[in-house]
Amino acid sequence: MNNLNKTVTLGLKENWKQFTILVIVNAFVGGMVGLERTIIPKFAELEFGIELNSAILSFIVAFGVSKAVTNYFTGKLANRFGRKNLLILGWIIALPIPFILINATSWNWVIFANLLLGINQGLAWSSTVVMKIDLVGEKDRGFAMGLNEFSGYFAVGILAFLTGFIAERYGVTPYPFYLGIVISIVGLLTSILFVRDTMAFVKKETISDTSNKLDNIFISTTFKNKTLSAVTQAGLVNNLNDGMIWGLLPIVLLAYNFNTESIGIIAAVYPTVWGFGQLITGKMSDIYSKKKMLFWGMLLQGITILFIPFTSDFVLLVLISALLGLGTALVYPTFLSAIAGATSPGQRAESIGVFRLWRDLGYAIGAIISGITADVFGIKYAVLLIGVITVISSIVIKIRMPSDPKQIVVSS
Repeated sequence: MNNLNKTVTLGLKENWKQFTILVIVNAFVGGMVGLERTIIPKFAELEFGIELNSAILSFIVAFGVSKAVTNYFTGKLANRFGRKNLLILGWIIALPIPFILINATSWNWVIFANLLLGINQGLAWSSTVVMKIDLVGEKDRGFAMGLNEFSGYFAVGILAFLTGFIAERYGVTPYPFYLGIVISIVGLLTSILFVRDTMAFVKKETISDTSNKLDNIFISTTFKNKTLSAVTQAGLVNNLNDGMIWGLLPIVLLAYNFNTESIGIIAAVYPTVWGFGQLITGKMSDIYSKKKMLFWGMLLQGITILFIPFTSDFVLLVLISALLGLGTALVYPTFLSAIAGATSPGQRAESIGVFRLWRDLGYAIGAIISGITADVFGIKYAVLLIGVITVISSIVIKIRMPSDPKQIVVSS
Protein backbone atom coordinates (compact mmCIF):
# COMPACT_ATOMS: atom_id res chain seq x y z
CA MET A 1 0.00 0.00 0.00
CA ASN A 2 2.87 2.38 0.83
CA ASN A 3 4.57 1.64 -2.50
CA LEU A 4 1.29 2.36 -4.26
CA ASN A 5 1.02 5.76 -2.56
CA LYS A 6 4.56 6.67 -3.66
CA THR A 7 4.28 5.62 -7.31
CA VAL A 8 0.72 6.73 -8.14
CA THR A 9 -0.53 10.31 -7.82
CA LEU A 10 -4.06 11.30 -8.82
CA GLY A 11 -4.61 14.56 -10.68
CA LEU A 12 -4.83 16.10 -14.13
CA LYS A 13 -1.63 18.13 -13.78
CA GLU A 14 0.29 15.17 -12.38
CA ASN A 15 -0.75 12.86 -15.26
CA TRP A 16 -0.99 15.36 -18.12
CA LYS A 17 1.16 13.38 -20.55
CA GLN A 18 -0.89 10.21 -20.35
CA PHE A 19 -4.10 12.25 -20.25
CA THR A 20 -3.09 14.09 -23.45
CA ILE A 21 -2.42 10.80 -25.22
CA LEU A 22 -5.91 9.58 -24.25
CA VAL A 23 -7.45 12.84 -25.54
CA ILE A 24 -5.72 12.28 -28.90
CA VAL A 25 -6.85 8.65 -29.02
CA ASN A 26 -10.44 9.67 -28.34
CA ALA A 27 -10.28 12.15 -31.22
CA PHE A 28 -9.52 9.22 -33.51
CA VAL A 29 -12.41 7.27 -31.94
CA GLY A 30 -14.80 10.15 -32.66
CA GLY A 31 -13.47 10.48 -36.19
CA MET A 32 -14.75 6.99 -37.00
CA VAL A 33 -18.33 8.14 -36.29
CA GLY A 34 -17.82 11.38 -38.22
CA LEU A 35 -17.20 9.36 -41.39
CA GLU A 36 -20.94 8.68 -41.66
CA ARG A 37 -22.43 11.83 -40.17
CA THR A 38 -23.13 13.61 -43.46
CA ILE A 39 -23.15 11.18 -46.35
CA ILE A 40 -24.90 7.94 -45.35
CA PRO A 41 -28.48 8.94 -46.39
CA LYS A 42 -27.22 10.01 -49.84
CA PHE A 43 -24.98 6.93 -49.95
CA ALA A 44 -28.05 4.76 -49.28
CA GLU A 45 -30.06 6.43 -52.03
CA LEU A 46 -27.38 6.58 -54.72
CA GLU A 47 -25.68 3.22 -54.14
CA PHE A 48 -28.62 1.04 -53.04
CA GLY A 49 -31.77 2.93 -54.10
CA ILE A 50 -33.08 3.12 -50.52
CA GLU A 51 -35.39 6.07 -49.82
CA LEU A 52 -37.69 4.87 -47.00
CA ASN A 53 -36.73 6.76 -43.84
CA SER A 54 -37.06 3.78 -41.50
CA ALA A 55 -34.88 1.66 -43.80
CA ILE A 56 -32.17 4.32 -44.04
CA LEU A 57 -32.16 4.74 -40.27
CA SER A 58 -31.64 0.98 -39.79
CA PHE A 59 -27.88 1.60 -39.79
CA ILE A 60 -28.28 3.81 -36.70
CA VAL A 61 -30.32 1.10 -34.97
CA ALA A 62 -27.52 -1.38 -35.63
CA PHE A 63 -24.92 1.08 -34.37
CA GLY A 64 -26.88 2.08 -31.27
CA VAL A 65 -27.70 -1.45 -30.10
CA SER A 66 -24.20 -2.82 -30.60
CA LYS A 67 -22.57 0.21 -28.96
CA ALA A 68 -24.98 0.12 -26.03
CA VAL A 69 -24.44 -3.57 -25.30
CA THR A 70 -20.67 -3.22 -25.72
CA ASN A 71 -20.65 -0.24 -23.32
CA TYR A 72 -22.22 -2.39 -20.66
CA PHE A 73 -19.79 -5.27 -21.03
CA THR A 74 -16.82 -2.90 -21.28
CA GLY A 75 -17.84 -1.51 -17.90
CA LYS A 76 -18.22 -4.98 -16.40
CA LEU A 77 -14.97 -6.31 -17.85
CA ALA A 78 -12.74 -3.25 -17.41
CA ASN A 79 -11.47 -4.32 -13.98
CA ARG A 80 -10.96 -7.92 -15.06
CA PHE A 81 -9.13 -7.49 -18.37
CA GLY A 82 -7.73 -3.97 -18.10
CA ARG A 83 -8.77 -0.75 -19.80
CA LYS A 84 -5.92 -0.72 -22.32
CA ASN A 85 -6.63 -4.25 -23.57
CA LEU A 86 -10.27 -3.36 -24.25
CA LEU A 87 -9.17 -0.16 -26.03
CA ILE A 88 -6.84 -2.10 -28.32
CA LEU A 89 -9.56 -4.67 -29.06
CA GLY A 90 -11.86 -1.81 -30.03
CA TRP A 91 -9.37 -0.55 -32.59
CA ILE A 92 -8.80 -4.02 -34.04
CA ILE A 93 -12.55 -4.28 -34.65
CA ALA A 94 -12.47 -0.86 -36.37
CA LEU A 95 -9.92 -1.85 -39.01
CA PRO A 96 -12.30 -3.57 -41.51
CA ILE A 97 -15.08 -0.93 -41.27
CA PRO A 98 -13.96 1.48 -44.04
CA PHE A 99 -13.13 -1.44 -46.36
CA ILE A 100 -16.62 -2.89 -45.87
CA LEU A 101 -18.24 0.48 -46.66
CA ILE A 102 -16.08 0.94 -49.77
CA ASN A 103 -16.85 -2.53 -51.10
CA ALA A 104 -20.45 -2.95 -49.88
CA THR A 105 -22.66 -4.68 -52.46
CA SER A 106 -25.88 -4.44 -50.42
CA TRP A 107 -27.34 -2.37 -47.59
CA ASN A 108 -26.86 -5.35 -45.25
CA TRP A 109 -23.10 -4.83 -45.48
CA VAL A 110 -23.56 -1.21 -44.37
CA ILE A 111 -25.61 -2.43 -41.39
CA PHE A 112 -22.87 -4.96 -40.56
CA ALA A 113 -20.22 -2.21 -40.74
CA ASN A 114 -22.27 -0.19 -38.25
CA LEU A 115 -22.55 -3.16 -35.92
CA LEU A 116 -18.75 -3.23 -35.90
CA LEU A 117 -18.62 0.56 -35.50
CA GLY A 118 -20.86 0.32 -32.43
CA ILE A 119 -18.59 -2.32 -30.88
CA ASN A 120 -15.54 -0.18 -31.69
CA GLN A 121 -17.11 2.87 -30.03
CA GLY A 122 -18.32 0.93 -27.01
CA LEU A 123 -14.89 -0.55 -26.33
CA ALA A 124 -12.67 2.38 -27.29
CA TRP A 125 -14.68 5.41 -26.14
CA SER A 126 -15.77 3.77 -22.88
CA SER A 127 -12.18 2.77 -22.12
CA THR A 128 -10.81 6.29 -22.66
CA VAL A 129 -13.61 7.77 -20.51
CA VAL A 130 -12.90 5.45 -17.59
CA MET A 131 -9.12 5.82 -17.90
CA LYS A 132 -9.31 9.62 -17.75
CA ILE A 133 -11.58 9.48 -14.69
CA ASP A 134 -9.10 7.06 -13.09
CA LEU A 135 -6.19 9.45 -13.67
CA VAL A 136 -7.61 12.76 -12.45
CA GLY A 137 -9.41 11.92 -9.21
CA GLU A 138 -12.39 13.88 -7.90
CA LYS A 139 -11.20 17.50 -8.20
CA ASP A 140 -11.01 17.86 -12.01
CA ARG A 141 -13.39 15.10 -13.05
CA GLY A 142 -15.83 17.36 -14.93
CA PHE A 143 -13.03 19.21 -16.72
CA ALA A 144 -11.48 15.87 -17.67
CA MET A 145 -14.77 14.72 -19.17
CA GLY A 146 -15.11 18.02 -20.99
CA LEU A 147 -11.71 17.51 -22.61
CA ASN A 148 -12.54 13.89 -23.43
CA GLU A 149 -15.88 14.65 -25.05
CA PHE A 150 -14.46 17.75 -26.77
CA SER A 151 -11.81 15.72 -28.51
CA GLY A 152 -14.26 13.04 -29.62
CA TYR A 153 -17.07 15.27 -30.85
CA PHE A 154 -14.83 17.92 -32.36
CA ALA A 155 -13.40 15.09 -34.45
CA VAL A 156 -16.95 14.00 -35.36
CA GLY A 157 -17.62 17.54 -36.62
CA ILE A 158 -14.38 17.80 -38.58
CA LEU A 159 -14.91 14.44 -40.26
CA ALA A 160 -18.56 15.28 -40.99
CA PHE A 161 -17.39 18.39 -42.83
CA LEU A 162 -14.50 16.67 -44.62
CA THR A 163 -16.60 13.75 -45.85
CA GLY A 164 -19.27 16.14 -47.14
CA PHE A 165 -16.59 18.23 -48.87
CA ILE A 166 -14.94 15.19 -50.46
CA ALA A 167 -18.27 13.61 -51.44
CA GLU A 168 -19.40 16.79 -53.21
CA ARG A 169 -16.26 16.78 -55.38
CA TYR A 170 -15.43 13.11 -55.83
CA GLY A 171 -18.60 11.17 -54.97
CA VAL A 172 -19.94 9.49 -51.84
CA THR A 173 -17.66 6.48 -52.27
CA PRO A 174 -14.85 5.45 -52.02
CA TYR A 175 -12.80 8.59 -51.26
CA PRO A 176 -14.55 9.78 -48.05
CA PHE A 177 -14.00 6.36 -46.47
CA TYR A 178 -10.24 6.42 -47.10
CA LEU A 179 -10.06 8.72 -44.08
CA GLY A 180 -11.35 5.85 -41.95
CA ILE A 181 -8.47 3.60 -43.01
CA VAL A 182 -5.93 6.16 -41.80
CA ILE A 183 -7.80 6.89 -38.56
CA SER A 184 -8.18 3.24 -37.53
CA ILE A 185 -4.52 2.36 -38.18
CA VAL A 186 -3.15 5.42 -36.37
CA GLY A 187 -5.59 4.94 -33.47
CA LEU A 188 -4.53 1.32 -33.02
CA LEU A 189 -0.79 2.04 -33.14
CA THR A 190 -1.09 4.97 -30.73
CA SER A 191 -3.03 2.85 -28.26
CA ILE A 192 -0.54 -0.01 -28.38
CA LEU A 193 2.61 2.08 -28.18
CA PHE A 194 1.74 4.98 -25.87
CA VAL A 195 -1.31 4.24 -23.67
CA ARG A 196 -0.73 2.80 -20.18
CA ASP A 197 -3.38 1.02 -18.13
CA THR A 198 -4.83 2.87 -15.13
CA MET A 199 -5.89 0.13 -12.70
CA ALA A 200 -3.23 1.25 -10.21
CA PHE A 201 -5.00 4.62 -9.97
CA VAL A 202 -8.28 2.89 -9.12
CA LYS A 203 -6.59 0.99 -6.30
CA LYS A 204 -5.03 4.22 -4.99
CA GLU A 205 -8.37 6.06 -4.93
CA THR A 206 -10.13 3.09 -3.32
CA ILE A 207 -7.84 3.35 -0.27
CA SER A 208 -9.33 6.70 0.80
CA ASP A 209 -12.86 6.22 -0.58
CA THR A 210 -15.72 6.54 1.95
CA SER A 211 -18.73 6.58 -0.41
CA ASN A 212 -21.53 4.03 -0.07
CA LYS A 213 -21.42 1.03 -2.38
CA LEU A 214 -24.44 0.15 -4.51
CA ASP A 215 -26.14 -3.15 -3.74
CA ASN A 216 -27.01 -3.80 -7.37
CA ILE A 217 -25.18 -1.55 -9.82
CA PHE A 218 -27.54 -2.17 -12.75
CA ILE A 219 -30.75 -1.63 -10.77
CA SER A 220 -29.41 1.39 -8.88
CA THR A 221 -28.07 3.11 -12.00
CA THR A 222 -31.22 2.41 -14.00
CA PHE A 223 -34.01 2.88 -11.44
CA LYS A 224 -33.24 3.06 -7.73
CA ASN A 225 -30.65 5.80 -7.15
CA LYS A 226 -32.33 9.16 -7.80
CA THR A 227 -29.23 10.82 -9.21
CA LEU A 228 -28.06 7.89 -11.33
CA SER A 229 -31.51 7.09 -12.74
CA ALA A 230 -32.32 10.75 -13.52
CA VAL A 231 -29.01 11.17 -15.33
CA THR A 232 -29.45 7.85 -17.14
CA GLN A 233 -32.88 8.71 -18.58
CA ALA A 234 -31.55 12.08 -19.75
CA GLY A 235 -28.60 10.36 -21.40
CA LEU A 236 -30.98 8.03 -23.24
CA VAL A 237 -33.10 10.95 -24.47
CA ASN A 238 -30.03 12.97 -25.45
CA ASN A 239 -28.87 10.22 -27.78
CA LEU A 240 -32.45 9.56 -28.87
CA ASN A 241 -32.57 13.07 -30.31
CA ASP A 242 -29.00 12.76 -31.61
CA GLY A 243 -30.02 9.61 -33.48
CA MET A 244 -32.86 11.56 -35.08
CA ILE A 245 -30.53 14.44 -36.02
CA TRP A 246 -27.96 12.03 -37.44
CA GLY A 247 -30.47 10.16 -39.59
CA LEU A 248 -33.22 12.65 -40.47
CA LEU A 249 -31.51 16.05 -40.60
CA PRO A 250 -29.58 15.24 -43.81
CA ILE A 251 -32.85 13.98 -45.34
CA VAL A 252 -34.62 17.21 -44.35
CA LEU A 253 -31.80 19.25 -45.87
CA LEU A 254 -31.81 17.20 -49.07
CA ALA A 255 -35.55 17.97 -49.37
CA TYR A 256 -34.61 21.68 -49.13
CA ASN A 257 -32.26 21.10 -52.12
CA PHE A 258 -29.06 21.82 -50.22
CA ASN A 259 -25.96 20.29 -51.81
CA THR A 260 -23.75 17.81 -49.96
CA GLU A 261 -21.21 20.45 -48.93
CA SER A 262 -23.90 22.69 -47.39
CA ILE A 263 -25.41 19.71 -45.58
CA GLY A 264 -21.93 18.92 -44.31
CA ILE A 265 -21.55 22.43 -42.88
CA ILE A 266 -24.91 22.34 -41.06
CA ALA A 267 -24.32 18.79 -39.83
CA ALA A 268 -20.79 19.68 -38.68
CA VAL A 269 -21.71 22.81 -36.68
CA TYR A 270 -23.71 20.78 -34.16
CA PRO A 271 -20.96 18.36 -33.03
CA THR A 272 -18.28 21.05 -33.39
CA VAL A 273 -20.05 23.44 -30.98
CA TRP A 274 -20.85 20.42 -28.83
CA GLY A 275 -17.15 19.53 -28.79
CA PHE A 276 -15.69 23.00 -28.19
CA GLY A 277 -18.40 23.90 -25.68
CA GLN A 278 -17.36 21.05 -23.43
CA LEU A 279 -14.00 22.70 -22.82
CA ILE A 280 -16.00 25.21 -20.77
CA THR A 281 -18.99 23.19 -19.58
CA GLY A 282 -16.84 20.33 -18.31
CA LYS A 283 -15.08 22.66 -15.87
CA MET A 284 -18.42 24.29 -15.04
CA SER A 285 -19.73 20.93 -13.85
CA ASP A 286 -16.94 20.86 -11.24
CA ILE A 287 -18.11 24.22 -9.87
CA TYR A 288 -21.82 24.74 -10.54
CA SER A 289 -24.93 22.65 -9.91
CA LYS A 290 -24.94 19.53 -12.07
CA LYS A 291 -28.73 19.39 -11.79
CA LYS A 292 -29.17 22.90 -13.20
CA MET A 293 -26.74 22.25 -16.04
CA LEU A 294 -28.57 19.06 -17.00
CA PHE A 295 -32.00 20.70 -16.79
CA TRP A 296 -31.13 23.74 -18.90
CA GLY A 297 -29.11 21.70 -21.37
CA MET A 298 -31.92 19.24 -22.07
CA LEU A 299 -34.51 22.04 -22.21
CA LEU A 300 -32.40 24.00 -24.74
CA GLN A 301 -32.03 20.88 -26.87
CA GLY A 302 -35.77 20.22 -26.86
CA ILE A 303 -36.80 23.79 -27.72
CA THR A 304 -34.17 24.02 -30.48
CA ILE A 305 -35.31 20.77 -32.09
CA LEU A 306 -38.90 22.06 -32.18
CA PHE A 307 -37.78 24.91 -34.49
CA ILE A 308 -36.12 22.65 -37.12
CA PRO A 309 -39.24 21.92 -39.26
CA PHE A 310 -40.19 25.59 -39.57
CA THR A 311 -37.28 27.03 -41.54
CA SER A 312 -35.33 26.28 -44.71
CA ASP A 313 -32.99 29.26 -44.33
CA PHE A 314 -29.34 28.19 -44.32
CA VAL A 315 -28.22 30.75 -41.72
CA LEU A 316 -31.08 29.91 -39.35
CA LEU A 317 -30.37 26.19 -39.70
CA VAL A 318 -26.70 26.81 -38.86
CA LEU A 319 -27.85 28.78 -35.78
CA ILE A 320 -30.22 25.96 -34.77
CA SER A 321 -27.38 23.47 -35.18
CA ALA A 322 -25.12 25.65 -32.99
CA LEU A 323 -27.75 26.01 -30.23
CA LEU A 324 -28.38 22.27 -30.26
CA GLY A 325 -24.64 21.75 -29.89
CA LEU A 326 -24.58 24.18 -26.95
CA GLY A 327 -27.43 22.36 -25.20
CA THR A 328 -25.65 19.05 -25.68
CA ALA A 329 -22.35 20.52 -24.45
CA LEU A 330 -24.05 21.52 -21.19
CA VAL A 331 -25.13 17.96 -20.45
CA TYR A 332 -22.60 15.57 -21.96
CA PRO A 333 -19.58 15.93 -19.64
CA THR A 334 -21.98 16.57 -16.75
CA PHE A 335 -23.60 13.15 -17.29
CA LEU A 336 -20.31 11.34 -16.75
CA SER A 337 -19.13 13.60 -13.95
CA ALA A 338 -22.40 13.06 -12.05
CA ILE A 339 -22.28 9.28 -12.53
CA ALA A 340 -18.64 9.13 -11.39
CA GLY A 341 -19.40 11.28 -8.33
CA ALA A 342 -22.31 9.06 -7.27
CA THR A 343 -20.36 5.78 -7.29
CA SER A 344 -17.36 4.30 -5.48
CA PRO A 345 -14.10 3.87 -7.49
CA GLY A 346 -14.43 0.09 -7.65
CA GLN A 347 -17.98 0.28 -9.02
CA ARG A 348 -17.49 3.32 -11.22
CA ALA A 349 -16.58 1.56 -14.47
CA GLU A 350 -19.59 -0.75 -14.28
CA SER A 351 -22.01 2.06 -13.37
CA ILE A 352 -20.70 4.14 -16.28
CA GLY A 353 -21.15 1.05 -18.45
CA VAL A 354 -24.81 0.75 -17.39
CA PHE A 355 -25.36 4.47 -18.01
CA ARG A 356 -23.76 4.23 -21.45
CA LEU A 357 -25.83 1.10 -22.20
CA TRP A 358 -29.06 3.06 -21.78
CA ARG A 359 -27.65 6.28 -23.24
CA ASP A 360 -26.60 4.64 -26.50
CA LEU A 361 -29.75 2.55 -26.76
CA GLY A 362 -31.17 6.03 -27.31
CA TYR A 363 -29.63 5.97 -30.79
CA ALA A 364 -31.61 2.87 -31.70
CA ILE A 365 -34.82 3.98 -29.99
CA GLY A 366 -34.58 7.44 -31.58
CA ALA A 367 -33.95 5.99 -35.03
CA ILE A 368 -36.89 3.57 -34.73
CA ILE A 369 -39.33 6.15 -33.34
CA SER A 370 -38.35 8.93 -35.74
CA GLY A 371 -38.08 6.62 -38.75
CA ILE A 372 -41.51 5.06 -38.29
CA THR A 373 -43.12 8.42 -37.42
CA ALA A 374 -41.53 10.01 -40.49
CA ASP A 375 -42.82 7.25 -42.78
CA VAL A 376 -46.35 7.30 -41.35
CA PHE A 377 -46.92 11.00 -40.60
CA GLY A 378 -44.01 12.83 -42.24
CA ILE A 379 -40.56 14.03 -41.15
CA LYS A 380 -41.95 17.24 -39.59
CA TYR A 381 -43.96 15.28 -37.03
CA ALA A 382 -41.03 12.97 -36.29
CA VAL A 383 -38.83 15.96 -35.45
CA LEU A 384 -41.55 17.58 -33.31
CA LEU A 385 -42.14 14.33 -31.38
CA ILE A 386 -38.45 14.01 -30.52
CA GLY A 387 -38.37 17.66 -29.43
CA VAL A 388 -41.29 17.14 -27.05
CA ILE A 389 -39.71 14.00 -25.56
CA THR A 390 -36.51 15.97 -24.92
CA VAL A 391 -38.41 18.74 -23.08
CA ILE A 392 -40.12 16.10 -20.92
CA SER A 393 -36.70 14.66 -20.05
CA SER A 394 -35.58 18.04 -18.72
CA ILE A 395 -38.66 18.08 -16.46
CA VAL A 396 -37.74 14.63 -15.10
CA ILE A 397 -34.29 16.00 -14.16
CA LYS A 398 -35.96 18.96 -12.45
CA ILE A 399 -38.29 16.76 -10.38
CA ARG A 400 -36.27 13.62 -9.61
CA MET A 401 -32.58 14.58 -9.31
CA PRO A 402 -31.46 15.75 -5.82
CA SER A 403 -29.98 19.24 -5.55
CA ASP A 404 -27.87 18.65 -2.43
CA PRO A 405 -24.29 17.64 -3.43
CA LYS A 406 -24.17 15.24 -0.48
CA GLN A 407 -27.23 13.43 -1.83
CA ILE A 408 -25.52 13.14 -5.17
CA VAL A 409 -22.64 11.27 -3.57
CA VAL A 410 -24.37 8.91 -1.18
CA SER A 411 -28.04 8.49 -2.11
CA SER A 412 -29.07 5.00 -3.14
